[in-house]
Amino acid sequence: MSKQDITQQLIQTIDELSDLNALQGIFHEHRDGDPLPSAVELEEIIMLSRSILFPGFFGRSSVNCETIKYQIGVNIERLQKLLYRQIMAGLCFDTDCHCPHAENTRRCLNVEAEKIVVRVIAKFPKLRTILSTDIQAAFDGDPAAANIGEVISCYPALKAVINYRLAHELALENVPLIPRMITEMAHSETGIDIHPAATIGSHFTIDHGTGVVIGATCIIGNHVKLYQGVTLGAKSFPLDKDGKPIKGIARHPILKDYVVVYANATILGRITIGKGCVIGANVWVTRDMRPQSKKYKQSKTDILDTDFEYGDGI
Repeated sequence: MSKQDITQQLIQTIDELSDLNALQGIFHEHRDGDPLPSAVELEEIIMLSRSILFPGFFGRSSVNCETIKYQIGVNIERLQKLLYRQIMAGLCFDTDCHCPHAENTRRCLNVEAEKIVVRVIAKFPKLRTILSTDIQAAFDGDPAAANIGEVISCYPALKAVINYRLAHELALENVPLIPRMITEMAHSETGIDIHPAATIGSHFTIDHGTGVVIGATCIIGNHVKLYQGVTLGAKSFPLDKDGKPIKGIARHPILKDYVVVYANATILGRITIGKGCVIGANVWVTRDMRPQSKKYKQSKTDILDTDFEYGDGI
């Protein structure tokens, strides 16, 4: 192939890849003045948040009782700037900033982004409090945990839950895109996939963690424990007239307080798992379970269910 042929082939490929008709729906046009979400800055936001919530365990700087206020102050100041930029990027990403009133739109988004940042950072003391219950639950439930510091430093579930709880606060503020990016970063880091829109109570823990999936409309109570490979998913998707899934419908499970779900169990649909239920490993559940009932696999062919009326087979 001659150089001219190679050049012509490359030009043709560029033309095909640049065809706007082929790019419909998968091309986000960026214009000057509009920030774009940054994975690099979001990673720094996550590390700053972890170091603020649990100083001395995360972050690069050494900290002691004399310097802790200074270190947290420095980190908060940096977090405020980064979080503002990323929230603004998320708002712009989801808003038409190129209309005739674009300047007014951007001005309003700036004000809204500043307010959201202040509200989210103000929730950090409460975030630390609820995360402390998650840490305690992990420590109390794992005989292999030598101390609390080991849980904070080593347990992937805690990192995933920190990301989730931060992302959830942003989701409650209706920040587009950014919350999902934050939880997907934890997914990549830990193998634990928690949608930021899910609602999770206190004293929540995931033992080992890898492969856990928690859907967007899940509601999880207090003192719930999951093991690796657990899926809290949707059983089916109602379709619209065009055959596409209808969005915004509650379609994931509700787990009441003190529920334990063992490894690789799958719970599907908008069902309720009652208070104190225990679901064994490798079991599928697609119907409600009464409080305090148990369901587990006795052998390859048998399911033992203490409440047959509400149980279902594999």
